[in-house]
Amino acid sequence: MTSQNLSSEHPLPPAFQELAAQPLGKFFCHEPLARHNSWKIGGPADLLIEPETPQQIADVLQIARLRGIPLVVIGQGTNLLFDDAGVRGIVLKVGAQLGKIEIAGQRILAEGGAWVPQLARLAMRAGLAGLEHCIGIPGTVGGLVIMNGGSQRRGIGENILRVWIVGAEGEQRMLSQAECDFSYRHSALQGTGAVVVKVELECPYGDIREIRREMVCDLRNRRHKFPRKQPNCGSVFLSTTEMHASVGPPGKIIEAAGLKGTRIGGAEISRQHANFIVNSGGATSADVLALIRQIRRTIRDRIGFELCCEVRYVSPLGQIMPAHLQADRLA
Repeated sequence: MTSQNLSSEHPLPPAFQELAAQPLGKFFCHEPLARHNSWKIGGPADLLIEPETPQQIADVLQIARLRGIPLVVIGQGTNLLFDDAGVRGIVLKVGAQLGKIEIAGQRILAEGGAWVPQLARLAMRAGLAGLEHCIGIPGTVGGLVIMNGGSQRRGIGENILRVWIVGAEGEQRMLSQAECDFSYRHSALQGTGAVVVKVELECPYGDIREIRREMVCDLRNRRHKFPRKQPNCGSVFLSTTEMHASVGPPGKIIEAAGLKGTRIGGAEISRQHANFIVNSGGATSADVLALIRQIRRTIRDRIGFELCCEVRYVSPLGQIMPAHLQADRLA
Protein backbone atom coordinates (compact mmCIF):
# COMPACT_ATOMS: atom_id res chain seq x y z
CA MET A 1 0.00 0.00 0.00
CA THR A 2 1.16 3.52 -0.77
CA SER A 3 0.54 5.59 2.34
CA GLN A 4 0.26 9.36 2.19
CA ASN A 5 -0.37 12.14 4.76
CA LEU A 6 -0.06 9.67 7.64
CA SER A 7 1.70 10.80 10.79
CA SER A 8 1.52 10.64 14.56
CA GLU A 9 -0.91 13.56 14.35
CA HIS A 10 -3.29 11.41 12.29
CA PRO A 11 -3.23 7.87 13.68
CA LEU A 12 -5.34 5.25 11.97
CA PRO A 13 -8.51 4.20 13.81
CA PRO A 14 -8.17 0.60 15.08
CA ALA A 15 -10.87 -0.65 12.68
CA PHE A 16 -8.68 0.34 9.73
CA GLN A 17 -5.56 -1.60 10.76
CA GLU A 18 -6.43 -4.57 8.52
CA LEU A 19 -6.78 -2.25 5.54
CA ALA A 20 -3.45 -0.59 6.29
CA ALA A 21 -1.67 -3.95 6.16
CA GLN A 22 -2.74 -4.75 2.58
CA PRO A 23 -1.75 -3.45 -0.89
CA LEU A 24 -4.95 -1.60 -1.72
CA GLY A 25 -3.70 1.40 -3.70
CA LYS A 26 -3.06 4.99 -2.65
CA PHE A 27 -4.05 5.67 0.91
CA PHE A 28 -5.01 9.00 2.57
CA CYS A 29 -6.00 9.51 6.21
CA HIS A 30 -8.23 12.40 7.35
CA GLU A 31 -8.47 13.62 3.77
CA PRO A 32 -10.58 16.77 3.16
CA LEU A 33 -13.39 15.78 0.81
CA ALA A 34 -13.66 19.34 -0.51
CA ARG A 35 -10.61 18.34 -2.61
CA HIS A 36 -12.54 15.51 -4.25
CA ASN A 37 -15.77 17.03 -5.56
CA SER A 38 -16.69 19.78 -7.98
CA TRP A 39 -18.64 21.83 -5.37
CA LYS A 40 -15.48 22.09 -3.21
CA ILE A 41 -17.55 21.30 -0.12
CA GLY A 42 -17.13 18.65 2.56
CA GLY A 43 -15.27 17.73 5.72
CA PRO A 44 -12.62 15.01 6.10
CA ALA A 45 -12.94 11.31 5.37
CA ASP A 46 -11.40 9.03 7.97
CA LEU A 47 -9.79 7.14 5.10
CA LEU A 48 -9.66 7.71 1.35
CA ILE A 49 -8.33 4.95 -0.91
CA GLU A 50 -7.57 5.13 -4.63
CA PRO A 51 -7.47 1.51 -5.89
CA GLU A 52 -5.44 0.42 -8.91
CA THR A 53 -7.17 -2.89 -9.77
CA PRO A 54 -10.68 -4.40 -9.59
CA GLN A 55 -9.36 -6.91 -7.05
CA GLN A 56 -8.31 -4.10 -4.75
CA ILE A 57 -11.83 -2.69 -5.00
CA ALA A 58 -13.24 -6.12 -4.11
CA ASP A 59 -10.86 -6.43 -1.14
CA VAL A 60 -11.84 -3.02 0.26
CA LEU A 61 -15.56 -3.76 -0.10
CA GLN A 62 -15.21 -7.14 1.59
CA ILE A 63 -13.21 -5.79 4.53
CA ALA A 64 -15.54 -2.83 5.01
CA ARG A 65 -18.58 -5.13 5.01
CA LEU A 66 -17.05 -7.65 7.41
CA ARG A 67 -15.85 -4.93 9.81
CA GLY A 68 -19.01 -2.83 9.57
CA ILE A 69 -17.12 0.22 8.31
CA PRO A 70 -19.21 2.79 6.38
CA LEU A 71 -18.03 3.04 2.78
CA VAL A 72 -18.71 5.50 -0.04
CA VAL A 73 -17.60 4.97 -3.64
CA ILE A 74 -16.91 8.05 -5.76
CA GLY A 75 -15.40 9.04 -9.08
CA GLN A 76 -14.65 12.73 -9.55
CA GLY A 77 -17.46 13.75 -7.20
CA THR A 78 -19.20 15.86 -9.82
CA ASN A 79 -22.69 14.95 -8.64
CA LEU A 80 -22.12 14.76 -4.88
CA LEU A 81 -22.68 17.01 -1.88
CA PHE A 82 -20.55 15.85 1.05
CA ASP A 83 -21.58 16.81 4.55
CA ASP A 84 -19.56 19.43 6.42
CA ALA A 85 -18.69 16.69 8.92
CA GLY A 86 -17.13 14.53 6.18
CA VAL A 87 -17.40 10.73 6.27
CA ARG A 88 -16.73 8.58 9.31
CA GLY A 89 -15.49 5.64 7.31
CA ILE A 90 -13.89 4.88 3.94
CA VAL A 91 -14.20 6.83 0.71
CA LEU A 92 -13.15 4.64 -2.23
CA LYS A 93 -12.19 6.83 -5.19
CA VAL A 94 -12.21 5.16 -8.60
CA GLY A 95 -10.22 7.55 -10.79
CA ALA A 96 -7.23 7.82 -13.07
CA GLN A 97 -5.63 4.67 -11.63
CA LEU A 98 -8.45 2.77 -13.39
CA GLY A 99 -8.92 5.01 -16.42
CA LYS A 100 -7.80 3.07 -19.51
CA ILE A 101 -9.74 3.32 -22.80
CA GLU A 102 -9.26 0.92 -25.73
CA ILE A 103 -10.97 1.07 -29.14
CA ALA A 104 -11.20 -1.74 -31.69
CA GLY A 105 -13.50 -1.19 -34.63
CA GLN A 106 -16.89 -0.10 -33.32
CA ARG A 107 -16.26 -1.44 -29.82
CA ILE A 108 -14.89 0.60 -26.93
CA LEU A 109 -13.63 -0.81 -23.62
CA ALA A 110 -13.44 1.87 -20.92
CA GLU A 111 -12.50 1.42 -17.28
CA GLY A 112 -14.69 2.90 -14.60
CA GLY A 113 -12.28 5.68 -13.72
CA ALA A 114 -11.94 6.96 -17.29
CA TRP A 115 -12.70 10.66 -17.79
CA VAL A 116 -15.94 11.04 -19.77
CA PRO A 117 -14.84 13.94 -22.06
CA GLN A 118 -11.74 11.93 -22.97
CA LEU A 119 -13.93 8.95 -23.89
CA ALA A 120 -16.02 11.18 -26.17
CA ARG A 121 -12.91 12.69 -27.83
CA LEU A 122 -11.29 9.30 -28.48
CA ALA A 123 -14.54 8.01 -29.98
CA MET A 124 -14.67 11.04 -32.27
CA ARG A 125 -11.06 10.54 -33.42
CA ALA A 126 -11.92 6.91 -34.26
CA GLY A 127 -14.89 8.08 -36.34
CA LEU A 128 -17.44 6.66 -33.90
CA ALA A 129 -20.73 8.49 -33.33
CA GLY A 130 -23.22 8.38 -30.47
CA LEU A 131 -21.19 9.85 -27.62
CA GLU A 132 -21.27 13.49 -28.75
CA HIS A 133 -23.75 14.33 -25.98
CA CYS A 134 -21.14 13.30 -23.38
CA ILE A 135 -18.38 15.73 -24.40
CA GLY A 136 -19.23 18.38 -21.83
CA ILE A 137 -20.02 16.08 -18.92
CA PRO A 138 -17.34 16.15 -16.21
CA GLY A 139 -16.94 12.92 -14.32
CA THR A 140 -15.96 9.30 -14.70
CA VAL A 141 -17.44 6.53 -16.80
CA GLY A 142 -18.46 4.51 -13.73
CA GLY A 143 -20.58 7.30 -12.32
CA LEU A 144 -22.06 8.06 -15.74
CA VAL A 145 -23.12 4.42 -16.17
CA ILE A 146 -24.73 4.14 -12.74
CA MET A 147 -26.76 7.32 -13.32
CA ASN A 148 -27.26 6.57 -17.05
CA GLY A 149 -25.95 10.08 -17.46
CA GLY A 150 -25.89 12.14 -20.62
CA SER A 151 -27.34 15.33 -22.03
CA GLN A 152 -30.03 16.35 -24.52
CA ARG A 153 -32.23 13.74 -22.77
CA ARG A 154 -29.91 10.96 -23.96
CA GLY A 155 -28.07 8.45 -21.78
CA ILE A 156 -24.84 6.47 -22.00
CA GLY A 157 -26.87 3.25 -21.65
CA GLU A 158 -27.93 3.54 -25.31
CA ASN A 159 -24.45 2.46 -26.40
CA ILE A 160 -23.57 -0.03 -23.67
CA LEU A 161 -23.24 -3.73 -24.43
CA ARG A 162 -21.80 -5.02 -21.15
CA VAL A 163 -20.82 -3.71 -17.74
CA TRP A 164 -18.32 -5.31 -15.35
CA ILE A 165 -18.93 -4.56 -11.68
CA VAL A 166 -17.75 -5.40 -8.21
CA GLY A 167 -20.83 -6.04 -6.09
CA ALA A 168 -21.38 -4.71 -2.59
CA GLU A 169 -20.04 -7.94 -1.06
CA GLY A 170 -16.91 -7.94 -3.23
CA GLU A 171 -18.09 -10.34 -5.93
CA GLN A 172 -17.06 -9.57 -9.52
CA ARG A 173 -19.73 -9.93 -12.22
CA MET A 174 -20.54 -9.00 -15.80
CA LEU A 175 -23.99 -7.60 -16.67
CA SER A 176 -25.70 -7.22 -20.03
CA GLN A 177 -27.37 -4.01 -21.13
CA ALA A 178 -30.77 -5.56 -20.40
CA GLU A 179 -29.73 -6.49 -16.86
CA CYS A 180 -28.70 -2.88 -16.21
CA ASP A 181 -32.30 -1.78 -16.99
CA PHE A 182 -31.36 1.68 -18.23
CA SER A 183 -33.99 4.43 -18.32
CA TYR A 184 -33.84 8.21 -18.02
CA ARG A 185 -31.11 8.99 -15.44
CA HIS A 186 -31.59 5.55 -13.92
CA SER A 187 -30.05 2.09 -13.91
CA ALA A 188 -30.57 -1.06 -11.88
CA LEU A 189 -27.14 -0.44 -10.32
CA GLN A 190 -28.32 2.57 -8.35
CA GLY A 191 -28.54 1.95 -4.63
CA THR A 192 -26.93 -1.50 -4.83
CA GLY A 193 -23.45 -0.51 -3.67
CA ALA A 194 -21.96 -1.91 -6.89
CA VAL A 195 -18.81 -0.38 -8.37
CA VAL A 196 -18.46 -0.16 -12.15
CA VAL A 197 -14.93 -1.24 -13.12
CA LYS A 198 -15.27 -1.55 -16.92
CA VAL A 199 -17.82 -1.10 -19.71
CA GLU A 200 -18.05 -2.20 -23.31
CA LEU A 201 -19.77 0.16 -25.72
CA GLU A 202 -20.72 -0.14 -29.37
CA CYS A 203 -20.97 2.96 -31.54
CA PRO A 204 -21.87 3.37 -35.21
CA TYR A 205 -19.39 4.86 -37.63
CA GLY A 206 -19.95 8.49 -38.49
CA ASP A 207 -18.38 11.44 -40.24
CA ILE A 208 -15.54 12.76 -38.06
CA ARG A 209 -16.12 16.34 -39.19
CA GLU A 210 -19.81 16.18 -38.30
CA ILE A 211 -19.11 14.52 -34.94
CA ARG A 212 -16.52 17.19 -34.13
CA ARG A 213 -18.89 19.95 -35.24
CA GLU A 214 -21.60 18.67 -32.90
CA MET A 215 -19.16 18.46 -29.98
CA VAL A 216 -17.85 21.98 -30.58
CA CYS A 217 -21.43 23.27 -30.72
CA ASP A 218 -22.28 21.49 -27.46
CA LEU A 219 -19.24 22.93 -25.68
CA ARG A 220 -19.95 26.40 -27.03
CA ASN A 221 -23.53 26.23 -25.77
CA ARG A 222 -22.35 25.07 -22.36
CA ARG A 223 -19.89 27.93 -22.08
CA HIS A 224 -22.68 30.35 -22.91
CA LYS A 225 -25.40 28.83 -20.72
CA PHE A 226 -23.67 27.33 -17.70
CA PRO A 227 -21.45 28.81 -14.95
CA ARG A 228 -17.86 27.65 -15.37
CA LYS A 229 -15.78 29.88 -13.13
CA GLN A 230 -17.43 29.02 -9.80
CA PRO A 231 -17.53 25.55 -8.21
CA ASN A 232 -20.82 23.74 -8.90
CA CYS A 233 -22.20 20.24 -9.41
CA GLY A 234 -24.01 20.83 -12.68
CA SER A 235 -27.79 20.57 -12.78
CA VAL A 236 -29.25 20.33 -9.29
CA PHE A 237 -32.84 19.32 -10.14
CA LEU A 238 -34.18 16.63 -12.45
CA SER A 239 -36.46 17.41 -15.36
CA THR A 240 -39.50 15.16 -15.81
CA THR A 241 -41.45 14.61 -19.03
CA GLU A 242 -44.67 15.91 -17.46
CA MET A 243 -43.03 19.01 -16.02
CA HIS A 244 -41.09 19.80 -19.18
CA ALA A 245 -44.22 19.55 -21.33
CA SER A 246 -46.41 21.73 -19.10
CA VAL A 247 -44.15 24.35 -17.47
CA GLY A 248 -40.66 23.76 -18.85
CA PRO A 249 -37.31 22.56 -17.44
CA PRO A 250 -36.23 23.28 -13.84
CA GLY A 251 -33.96 26.20 -14.76
CA LYS A 252 -36.79 28.02 -16.52
CA ILE A 253 -39.19 27.36 -13.63
CA ILE A 254 -36.75 28.59 -10.99
CA GLU A 255 -35.90 31.69 -13.02
CA ALA A 256 -39.60 32.48 -13.57
CA ALA A 257 -40.06 32.36 -9.79
CA GLY A 258 -37.55 35.19 -9.47
CA LEU A 259 -34.99 33.09 -7.58
CA LYS A 260 -31.90 33.75 -9.71
CA GLY A 261 -29.17 35.18 -7.51
CA THR A 262 -30.80 34.04 -4.26
CA ARG A 263 -28.07 33.31 -1.74
CA ILE A 264 -27.77 31.52 1.59
CA GLY A 265 -24.31 31.74 3.13
CA GLY A 266 -21.82 30.94 0.38
CA ALA A 267 -24.34 29.04 -1.78
CA GLU A 268 -26.01 31.00 -4.57
CA ILE A 269 -28.46 30.22 -7.37
CA SER A 270 -26.45 30.98 -10.48
CA ARG A 271 -27.34 34.18 -12.30
CA GLN A 272 -26.34 32.43 -15.50
CA HIS A 273 -28.50 29.29 -15.18
CA ALA A 274 -31.05 28.87 -12.40
CA ASN A 275 -30.71 25.08 -12.17
CA PHE A 276 -27.14 25.54 -10.93
CA ILE A 277 -26.12 26.32 -7.36
CA VAL A 278 -22.62 27.76 -7.18
CA ASN A 279 -20.17 27.97 -4.32
CA SER A 280 -19.54 31.71 -4.31
CA GLY A 281 -16.99 31.34 -1.53
CA GLY A 282 -16.96 29.32 1.68
CA ALA A 283 -20.25 27.53 1.01
CA THR A 284 -21.15 24.67 3.36
CA SER A 285 -23.37 21.67 2.81
CA ALA A 286 -25.86 23.28 5.20
CA ASP A 287 -25.98 26.37 2.95
CA VAL A 288 -26.67 24.28 -0.16
CA LEU A 289 -29.34 22.17 1.54
CA ALA A 290 -31.10 25.26 2.88
CA LEU A 291 -31.12 26.77 -0.61
CA ILE A 292 -32.48 23.54 -2.11
CA ARG A 293 -35.24 23.56 0.51
CA GLN A 294 -36.13 27.18 -0.28
CA ILE A 295 -36.28 26.50 -4.04
CA ARG A 296 -38.51 23.46 -3.58
CA ARG A 297 -40.92 25.26 -1.26
CA THR A 298 -41.18 28.26 -3.56
CA ILE A 299 -41.87 26.17 -6.67
CA ARG A 300 -44.34 23.93 -4.81
CA ASP A 301 -46.28 26.93 -3.52
CA ARG A 302 -46.16 28.72 -6.86
CA ILE A 303 -47.05 26.00 -9.41
CA GLY A 304 -47.59 22.81 -7.43
CA PHE A 305 -44.65 20.83 -8.83
CA GLU A 306 -42.21 18.95 -6.60
CA LEU A 307 -38.66 19.48 -7.80
CA CYS A 308 -36.48 16.45 -7.07
CA CYS A 309 -32.70 16.55 -6.94
CA GLU A 310 -30.33 14.97 -9.40
CA VAL A 311 -27.42 15.75 -7.06
CA ARG A 312 -26.75 13.24 -4.26
CA TYR A 313 -26.07 14.09 -0.61
CA VAL A 314 -23.52 11.95 1.28
CA SER A 315 -24.08 11.71 5.03
CA PRO A 316 -21.30 11.35 7.65
CA LEU A 317 -22.22 7.65 7.91
CA GLY A 318 -21.86 7.12 4.17
CA GLN A 319 -25.55 7.10 3.24
CA ILE A 320 -26.21 8.47 -0.26
CA MET A 321 -29.57 9.96 -1.16
CA PRO A 322 -31.13 12.61 -3.41
CA ALA A 323 -30.18 15.89 -1.75
CA HIS A 324 -33.77 17.09 -1.38
CA LEU A 325 -34.50 14.24 1.04
CA GLN A 326 -31.83 15.52 3.43
CA ALA A 327 -32.95 19.11 2.84
CA ASP A 328 -36.49 18.14 3.89
CA ARG A 329 -35.16 16.50 7.06
CA LEU A 330 -33.57 19.77 8.08
CA ALA A 331 -36.80 21.72 7.67
